[in-house]
Amino acid sequence: MQQEDPSAANAIEAERFRHFIVSVTDYAIYTLSPEGVVITWNAGAQRFKGYREDEIVGRHFSVFYTAEEQARGRPLHALEQAKTVGKFEDEGWRVRKDGTRFWASVVLDPIRDVAGELLGFTKITRDVTAQRAAQEELHASEERFRLLVQGVTDHAIYMLSPEGVVTNWNEGARRIKGYQAEEVVGRSFAMFYTPEDQAAEAPRAALEAALAQGRFEREGWRVRKDGTRFWANVVIEPIRDPMGKLIGFAKVTRDITERRLAAEQLERTRESLAQSQKLEAIGKLTGGIAHDFNNLLNVVMNGLDILRTVTDRSVQGRALDAMERAAQRGASLTQQLLAFARQQPLRQEPHDIGRVIRSFEAVLHRAVPSRMRLGLRVESDLPNVLIDPTQFESALLNLVVNARDAMRDHGDVTIHAGAVQLADGEVGQLAAGTYVRVAVTDAGTGMAPETVARAVEPFFTTKQVGKGTGLGLSQVYGLAQQCQGDLVIKSTEGEGTTVALYFPAIVGEDGAHSKSGHSKAEKVLLVDDQPDVLETAVALFGHLGYEVLSANNGIEALETLRGNPDIAILFSDVVMPGIGGIELAKIARREFPDVKVILASGYTRSSLHDQSADLDAFDLIPKPYRLSDLIKTLGAVRPR
Repeated sequence: MQQEDPSAANAIEAERFRHFIVSVTDYAIYTLSPEGVVITWNAGAQRFKGYREDEIVGRHFSVFYTAEEQARGRPLHALEQAKTVGKFEDEGWRVRKDGTRFWASVVLDPIRDVAGELLGFTKITRDVTAQRAAQEELHASEERFRLLVQGVTDHAIYMLSPEGVVTNWNEGARRIKGYQAEEVVGRSFAMFYTPEDQAAEAPRAALEAALAQGRFEREGWRVRKDGTRFWANVVIEPIRDPMGKLIGFAKVTRDITERRLAAEQLERTRESLAQSQKLEAIGKLTGGIAHDFNNLLNVVMNGLDILRTVTDRSVQGRALDAMERAAQRGASLTQQLLAFARQQPLRQEPHDIGRVIRSFEAVLHRAVPSRMRLGLRVESDLPNVLIDPTQFESALLNLVVNARDAMRDHGDVTIHAGAVQLADGEVGQLAAGTYVRVAVTDAGTGMAPETVARAVEPFFTTKQVGKGTGLGLSQVYGLAQQCQGDLVIKSTEGEGTTVALYFPAIVGEDGAHSKSGHSKAEKVLLVDDQPDVLETAVALFGHLGYEVLSANNGIEALETLRGNPDIAILFSDVVMPGIGGIELAKIARREFPDVKVILASGYTRSSLHDQSADLDAFDLIPKPYRLSDLIKTLGAVRPR
C-alpha cells in the first residue's frame, strides 16, 4: 500500500479549517499582520462590521475603533499587549462600515512560528450590544430600587447577612433608630432589641422563624441609639440566590408607637364607656325592680289590712286572690331577673330541639291571632343540645309574642331550626363548631340600630306602658348565655326582625355529634287501658323529649318490649284488665333488668291490699300527677 504524504494531509486539514472559519457567522474571526493590517476575513466579520472581504483586506484594523479610541492609541496598545502578555481581552464601542456603533467583546491572540517569530494576530470579536443593554437596564433598575429604598423615611429597610449582621442602611432606618450608616453596618441587628429580648435570644429566634416559615412578623419594643424605646412592627424575610442558597435577610421595621398609644387610649375610652353603660343599666334595673316590687308589696300590704279589718268572707277571698297573684308575679319577676343574670337554675339535659319545638307547636299557634300565620321549619336529624326544655319553651314563646306584637296582629311569623357551622368569632364570642340555630322572624315594624343595640337590656322596652316589662328579651338572652350559646338580633326598620338563638351541639368522645334525643331515657313505653289518659301521657313525655311508644294493655306492652330492646323506661298503670301493671313490671324486670320501671295509680298503696307489698319493689307515682312530679320521679328512678 502506498504511504500517504503527511504534508499533503496537513494541507487538506488546513484547508478544511479555513473553510470552517470563513463560514462562521456568529463571530468575527480574522487575522492581522504584525502591524495590524487585515489579512483574512470571515462571514461573521462581514455581518458584524458591514465590510466585504475585498473592502477591508489590506487596511489597518484601527478602522473599527472610534475616533476617540484611535486618538488615544488604543489599537496599537491592543497589539502591544497581545504581543507582550500573550493575550488581549477588552470590551468597548466599535464602528461599523455605515458609522453605527456596537458594543464588542474582543480577544486578540498573537501567532508565532516554531522559532517564536511573530507572524501576526488572530482577532475574535462578538457583538454583545444586547447583553450590555440588558446589564445596563438591570443596573439602572437596581440603582432606581436603591434610590427608592434609600429615599423611604417612614420605614427602616435594610439587609442582614445570614448571621444577622447589618449590611446596608436606609434613611428611614437612620430616622427611626438614630444611627448613621457607618455606626451600624457590620454590627449585629440584636443591638436594636431590649436587654430582656436579647437575654431571651429573641433576635436568633426571629431569624430561625423567618427561615422555617419563609416570613417572620412580630410587634414589640425596640431601642433607639439614645436609649429610648419605641413600639415596632417588624418583618423579616430570607433572601436566596437562584440556586436556593441563603444570602441574607431583608428587614423592614415601622415605628407604630403612636398607633399603639392611640389603641390603648381607645380601649381605655371603651372601658370607661362600658362602665358608664353598666352603671346606667344597673340604674334602670334597680329602678324597674323597685317599681314592680313596690306595686306587688302594695297589693300584699293592702290585702293584709283588709284581712285585719274586714270580716266579709268574699272581700277577704278577693284580697287573698290578689295577694296570691302578686306573689306569683313576684316569683316570675325573680325568675326573669335570674335568667338575665345567668343565675337561674336550669335542668340542662341533651335534647333534640326540633322535637321540643314540635311538641310545643300547639301552644305557639295559640299565641298568635287567627289573622296571622305561624310557619314552622325544623330540619331533620338535628344534633342534640344541652337545654332546659321548659325554659327554652318559655323563651321561644316570648319571641313569638314579641313578633306578634311587632306586626300588629297581621302577617307571618316563621320559626326555623337548623344546624349551622360557625367559624371562630363569627357570632359574638362563640368558638368555631357546630351549633343549632333557632330563629324567629317577623315582617313587622323592625327596629332602629340603636334600639337593637339595647334590646336585651333589662327593663328596656319599646312597647306602651303596661304592655311589657322589658325583661322578655333579657330573659331569652340570659338563657342562651347559660347554655353557652348566644343571641343575635338582625332588624331593619319597616322590614321586620329576626332573633336567632345559637346552642352548641353536643360532641361525643369520638368527635361525632350526639343525636340520641335524650341521654338517659331515649325511649319510653307508656301503658294504660284508658285512651284519654294514655294520649295525655304520650303528649307529656313527648314534651319532655322522649321517644314514646304506647300500649293499651299488658299483653301488647310485653310484645312491644320484646320487639324493642332499646326501651329505657316502662311507665305503666297498675290496675288494668288481664295482665296488670305490677305483673307486667315483674316480667319486664326479669326479662329486661336494665329497664327502669315506674308505676302510676289513682289508688293508694293501702287500698291495693295484697298487691301493696309488691309495689314496694317499684317506683310509684300517684294519679293525678303534674309535670313537675313526673320530672322529679324520672330523675330519681334507677334500674334495679
